[in-house]
Amino acid sequence: MNCPDLAPYRPLLSEAHAELTHEVTAMDERGRASRIHIPAERPLTVYVDKREIVTLMTLGGAPEALVLGYLRNQRLVRSVEDIVSVQVDWSVDAVAVVTRHGILDIEERTARKVVTTGCGQGSVFGGLMDEVDQIALPLDARLPQSVVYRIVETIRTQQSIYKQAGSVHGCALFSHTGELLYFVEDVGRHNAVDAIAGLMWLDRLEGGDKVFYTTGRLTSEMVIKGAQMGIPFLLSRSGTTQMGHMVAEKVGMSLLARCSGKHFLLLAGHERMVFEPGLLEPLNAPFHTA
Repeated sequence: MNCPDLAPYRPLLSEAHAELTHEVTAMDERGRASRIHIPAERPLTVYVDKREIVTLMTLGGAPEALVLGYLRNQRLVRSVEDIVSVQVDWSVDAVAVVTRHGILDIEERTARKVVTTGCGQGSVFGGLMDEVDQIALPLDARLPQSVVYRIVETIRTQQSIYKQAGSVHGCALFSHTGELLYFVEDVGRHNAVDAIAGLMWLDRLEGGDKVFYTTGRLTSEMVIKGAQMGIPFLLSRSGTTQMGHMVAEKVGMSLLARCSGKHFLLLAGHERMVFEPGLLEPLNAPFHTA
Protein backbone atom coordinates (compact mmCIF):
# COMPACT_ATOMS: atom_id res chain seq x y z
CA MET A 1 0.00 0.00 0.00
CA ASN A 2 1.44 3.31 -1.06
CA CYS A 3 1.39 6.18 1.43
CA PRO A 4 0.39 9.57 0.05
CA ASP A 5 3.17 12.15 -0.23
CA LEU A 6 3.33 14.37 2.81
CA ALA A 7 3.17 18.12 2.26
CA PRO A 8 6.48 19.85 2.99
CA TYR A 9 6.82 21.29 6.48
CA ARG A 10 5.90 24.93 6.89
CA PRO A 11 6.28 26.97 10.09
CA LEU A 12 3.20 28.56 11.59
CA LEU A 13 3.05 31.90 9.79
CA SER A 14 0.96 34.95 10.49
CA GLU A 15 -0.61 36.55 7.46
CA ALA A 16 0.06 40.15 8.40
CA HIS A 17 -1.08 42.81 5.98
CA ALA A 18 -0.02 46.44 5.73
CA GLU A 19 -0.79 49.31 3.39
CA LEU A 20 2.00 49.49 0.80
CA THR A 21 1.50 53.15 -0.12
CA HIS A 22 0.60 56.33 1.72
CA GLU A 23 -1.24 59.29 0.24
CA VAL A 24 0.20 62.77 0.79
CA THR A 25 -0.30 66.26 -0.59
CA ALA A 26 2.41 67.61 -2.89
CA MET A 27 2.83 70.98 -4.56
CA ASP A 28 4.53 71.35 -7.93
CA GLU A 29 6.79 74.14 -9.17
CA ARG A 30 3.72 76.31 -9.94
CA GLY A 31 2.28 75.94 -6.46
CA ARG A 32 -0.43 73.54 -7.59
CA ALA A 33 -1.51 70.97 -5.02
CA SER A 34 -2.24 67.34 -5.79
CA ARG A 35 -2.57 64.07 -3.92
CA ILE A 36 0.12 61.50 -4.68
CA HIS A 37 1.11 58.09 -3.37
CA ILE A 38 4.50 57.39 -1.77
CA PRO A 39 5.78 54.01 -0.58
CA ALA A 40 5.05 53.06 3.00
CA GLU A 41 8.05 52.43 5.25
CA ARG A 42 7.85 50.94 8.71
CA PRO A 43 10.20 49.35 11.24
CA LEU A 44 9.97 45.63 11.94
CA THR A 45 11.93 44.50 14.98
CA VAL A 46 12.86 40.83 14.82
CA TYR A 47 12.85 38.80 18.03
CA VAL A 48 14.16 35.24 17.90
CA ASP A 49 13.25 33.18 20.96
CA LYS A 50 12.52 36.48 22.77
CA ARG A 51 15.98 37.90 21.91
CA GLU A 52 16.08 41.09 19.85
CA ILE A 53 18.13 40.53 16.70
CA VAL A 54 17.63 43.46 14.32
CA THR A 55 15.18 46.15 13.21
CA LEU A 56 14.45 46.06 9.48
CA MET A 57 12.97 49.05 7.68
CA THR A 58 10.50 47.56 5.23
CA LEU A 59 7.58 48.22 2.91
CA GLY A 60 5.78 45.39 4.70
CA GLY A 61 4.51 43.51 1.67
CA ALA A 62 5.85 40.09 2.63
CA PRO A 63 7.06 40.36 6.24
CA GLU A 64 7.06 36.66 7.12
CA ALA A 65 9.06 35.74 4.01
CA LEU A 66 11.40 38.68 4.68
CA VAL A 67 12.20 37.43 8.18
CA LEU A 68 12.68 33.84 7.02
CA GLY A 69 15.00 34.96 4.24
CA TYR A 70 16.93 37.25 6.58
CA LEU A 71 17.57 34.40 9.02
CA ARG A 72 18.50 32.13 6.14
CA ASN A 73 20.87 34.56 4.41
CA GLN A 74 22.52 35.53 7.69
CA ARG A 75 23.08 31.81 8.34
CA LEU A 76 21.44 32.15 11.74
CA VAL A 77 19.04 29.30 10.96
CA ARG A 78 20.13 26.45 8.70
CA SER A 79 16.78 24.87 7.85
CA VAL A 80 13.17 25.97 7.65
CA GLU A 81 12.36 22.87 9.73
CA ASP A 82 14.21 24.53 12.63
CA ILE A 83 11.60 27.30 12.79
CA VAL A 84 8.35 26.69 14.69
CA SER A 85 6.59 29.97 13.97
CA VAL A 86 6.92 33.49 12.57
CA GLN A 87 4.30 35.89 13.92
CA VAL A 88 4.17 39.51 12.74
CA ASP A 89 2.26 42.10 14.80
CA TRP A 90 2.09 45.49 13.08
CA SER A 91 0.42 47.06 16.14
CA VAL A 92 3.83 46.92 17.83
CA ASP A 93 5.99 46.78 14.65
CA ALA A 94 7.56 43.50 15.73
CA VAL A 95 7.85 39.88 14.74
CA ALA A 96 8.32 36.95 17.09
CA VAL A 97 10.23 33.96 15.75
CA VAL A 98 10.25 30.72 17.71
CA THR A 99 12.89 28.13 16.83
CA ARG A 100 12.91 24.45 17.70
CA HIS A 101 16.28 24.33 19.44
CA GLY A 102 17.45 27.93 19.68
CA ILE A 103 20.40 29.47 17.84
CA LEU A 104 23.79 28.18 18.97
CA ASP A 105 26.29 30.89 20.00
CA ILE A 106 23.88 33.63 18.95
CA GLU A 107 25.74 36.35 20.88
CA GLU A 108 29.02 35.60 19.13
CA ARG A 109 27.44 35.11 15.72
CA THR A 110 25.59 38.44 15.76
CA ALA A 111 28.33 40.51 17.41
CA ARG A 112 30.36 41.37 14.30
CA LYS A 113 28.55 43.21 11.54
CA VAL A 114 29.59 44.73 8.24
CA VAL A 115 27.49 47.74 7.23
CA THR A 116 26.73 47.40 3.53
CA THR A 117 26.06 49.84 0.70
CA GLY A 118 22.47 48.60 0.39
CA CYS A 119 19.59 51.05 0.77
CA GLY A 120 18.08 51.24 4.25
CA GLN A 121 19.59 49.29 7.13
CA GLY A 122 21.55 46.73 5.14
CA SER A 123 24.04 44.74 7.20
CA VAL A 124 25.74 41.40 6.89
CA PHE A 125 27.06 39.50 9.87
CA GLY A 126 30.80 39.43 9.33
CA GLY A 127 31.19 35.66 9.45
CA LEU A 128 29.36 35.35 6.14
CA MET A 129 32.42 36.67 4.32
CA ASP A 130 34.32 33.63 5.59
CA GLU A 131 31.79 31.26 3.98
CA VAL A 132 32.16 32.54 0.41
CA ASP A 133 34.92 30.03 -0.36
CA GLN A 134 32.56 27.17 0.49
CA ILE A 135 29.93 28.15 -2.08
CA ALA A 136 29.85 26.07 -5.26
CA LEU A 137 27.49 27.09 -8.06
CA PRO A 138 26.55 24.62 -10.83
CA LEU A 139 29.11 24.64 -13.63
CA ASP A 140 26.74 23.34 -16.31
CA ALA A 141 24.08 26.08 -15.98
CA ARG A 142 23.55 28.07 -19.18
CA LEU A 143 21.59 31.25 -19.94
CA PRO A 144 20.48 31.94 -23.53
CA GLN A 145 20.48 35.54 -24.67
CA SER A 146 16.81 35.24 -25.61
CA VAL A 147 15.94 34.40 -21.98
CA VAL A 148 17.71 37.55 -20.80
CA TYR A 149 15.53 39.58 -23.15
CA ARG A 150 12.38 37.79 -21.99
CA ILE A 151 13.25 38.59 -18.37
CA VAL A 152 13.95 42.26 -19.11
CA GLU A 153 10.65 42.60 -20.98
CA THR A 154 8.72 40.85 -18.19
CA ILE A 155 10.11 43.28 -15.63
CA ARG A 156 9.36 46.24 -17.90
CA THR A 157 5.67 45.33 -18.07
CA GLN A 158 5.30 44.13 -14.47
CA GLN A 159 2.72 46.00 -12.40
CA SER A 160 4.55 47.43 -9.42
CA ILE A 161 4.57 49.82 -6.48
CA TYR A 162 7.48 51.57 -8.23
CA LYS A 163 5.25 52.56 -11.14
CA GLN A 164 2.60 53.86 -8.75
CA ALA A 165 4.75 55.54 -6.11
CA GLY A 166 8.45 55.17 -6.96
CA SER A 167 11.23 55.00 -4.35
CA VAL A 168 11.36 51.21 -3.99
CA HIS A 169 13.55 48.40 -5.28
CA GLY A 170 12.25 45.25 -6.92
CA CYS A 171 13.71 41.75 -7.07
CA ALA A 172 12.45 38.78 -9.04
CA LEU A 173 13.20 35.09 -9.41
CA PHE A 174 12.87 33.45 -12.83
CA SER A 175 13.14 29.92 -14.13
CA HIS A 176 15.89 29.04 -16.61
CA THR A 177 13.37 29.60 -19.41
CA GLY A 178 12.43 33.10 -18.20
CA GLU A 179 9.19 32.29 -16.38
CA LEU A 180 8.51 34.71 -13.51
CA LEU A 181 8.28 32.82 -10.21
CA TYR A 182 8.38 35.59 -7.58
CA PHE A 183 8.38 39.38 -7.66
CA VAL A 184 8.94 41.34 -4.44
CA GLU A 185 9.39 45.06 -3.83
CA ASP A 186 10.71 46.78 -0.73
CA VAL A 187 12.39 49.98 0.37
CA GLY A 188 15.76 48.23 0.21
CA ARG A 189 16.91 45.65 -2.30
CA HIS A 190 18.44 43.57 0.51
CA ASN A 191 14.93 43.18 1.97
CA ALA A 192 13.50 42.13 -1.39
CA VAL A 193 16.18 39.49 -1.93
CA ASP A 194 15.69 38.17 1.61
CA ALA A 195 11.94 37.87 1.04
CA ILE A 196 12.56 35.82 -2.11
CA ALA A 197 15.01 33.63 -0.19
CA GLY A 198 12.28 33.03 2.36
CA LEU A 199 9.73 32.12 -0.32
CA MET A 200 12.19 29.71 -1.91
CA TRP A 201 12.72 28.11 1.49
CA LEU A 202 8.99 27.67 2.05
CA ASP A 203 8.40 26.27 -1.43
CA ARG A 204 11.54 24.07 -1.39
CA LEU A 205 12.92 25.66 -4.57
CA GLU A 206 16.57 25.10 -5.42
CA GLY A 207 18.49 27.90 -7.08
CA GLY A 208 20.77 26.00 -9.46
CA ASP A 209 18.52 26.47 -12.50
CA LYS A 210 17.15 29.91 -11.57
CA VAL A 211 17.90 33.50 -12.60
CA PHE A 212 17.74 36.40 -10.14
CA TYR A 213 16.91 39.96 -11.21
CA THR A 214 17.26 43.16 -9.19
CA THR A 215 16.60 46.78 -10.03
CA GLY A 216 19.42 47.84 -7.69
CA ARG A 217 23.21 47.78 -7.83
CA LEU A 218 25.05 44.47 -7.80
CA THR A 219 26.89 44.99 -4.52
CA SER A 220 28.89 42.37 -2.64
CA GLU A 221 25.86 41.85 -0.37
CA MET A 222 23.59 41.06 -3.30
CA VAL A 223 26.12 38.71 -4.90
CA ILE A 224 26.77 36.85 -1.64
CA LYS A 225 23.06 36.41 -0.97
CA GLY A 226 22.44 35.20 -4.53
CA ALA A 227 25.30 32.72 -4.20
CA GLN A 228 23.99 31.49 -0.83
CA MET A 229 20.68 30.79 -2.55
CA GLY A 230 22.60 28.71 -5.11
CA ILE A 231 21.66 30.96 -8.06
CA PRO A 232 24.27 31.12 -10.86
CA PHE A 233 22.83 34.16 -12.70
CA LEU A 234 22.34 37.66 -11.31
CA LEU A 235 20.89 40.39 -13.55
CA SER A 236 20.41 44.09 -12.89
CA ARG A 237 19.21 47.14 -14.75
CA SER A 238 21.86 49.03 -12.74
CA GLY A 239 25.64 48.59 -12.39
CA THR A 240 27.95 46.76 -10.03
CA THR A 241 30.65 47.56 -7.51
CA GLN A 242 34.27 46.43 -7.44
CA MET A 243 33.63 44.09 -4.51
CA GLY A 244 30.43 42.75 -6.06
CA HIS A 245 32.41 41.90 -9.19
CA MET A 246 35.21 40.34 -7.13
CA VAL A 247 32.83 38.09 -5.17
CA ALA A 248 31.02 37.05 -8.38
CA GLU A 249 34.31 35.93 -9.94
CA LYS A 250 35.27 34.16 -6.71
CA VAL A 251 32.09 32.06 -6.59
CA GLY A 252 31.75 31.66 -10.37
CA MET A 253 28.53 33.63 -10.72
CA SER A 254 27.42 35.12 -14.04
CA LEU A 255 26.88 38.85 -13.53
CA LEU A 256 24.88 40.88 -16.06
CA ALA A 257 24.59 44.63 -15.49
CA ARG A 258 22.89 47.51 -17.33
CA CYS A 259 20.17 45.21 -18.65
CA SER A 260 17.83 47.40 -20.69
CA GLY A 261 16.09 46.61 -23.96
CA LYS A 262 18.58 44.44 -25.83
CA HIS A 263 21.65 45.84 -24.12
CA PHE A 264 23.56 44.24 -21.25
CA LEU A 265 27.10 44.01 -19.92
CA LEU A 266 28.29 40.53 -19.00
CA LEU A 267 30.89 41.17 -16.29
CA ALA A 268 31.63 37.69 -14.90
CA GLY A 269 30.83 34.06 -15.62
CA HIS A 270 31.15 34.50 -19.38
CA GLU A 271 31.30 30.75 -20.00
CA ARG A 272 27.63 30.31 -19.00
CA MET A 273 26.22 32.79 -21.52
CA VAL A 274 24.74 31.44 -24.76
CA PHE A 275 24.97 34.28 -27.28
CA GLU A 276 22.40 34.37 -30.07
CA PRO A 277 23.64 36.90 -32.66
CA GLY A 278 20.53 36.48 -34.79
CA LEU A 279 18.50 38.37 -32.16
CA LEU A 280 20.32 41.62 -32.92
CA GLU A 281 20.42 43.95 -35.89
CA PRO A 282 23.72 43.71 -37.82
CA LEU A 283 26.22 46.38 -36.77
CA ASN A 284 26.58 47.48 -40.38
CA ALA A 285 22.87 47.56 -41.12
CA PRO A 286 22.07 50.32 -43.65
CA PHE A 287 20.46 53.50 -42.36
CA HIS A 288 17.10 54.23 -43.98
CA THR A 289 15.51 57.66 -44.08
CA ALA A 290 11.82 58.25 -44.49
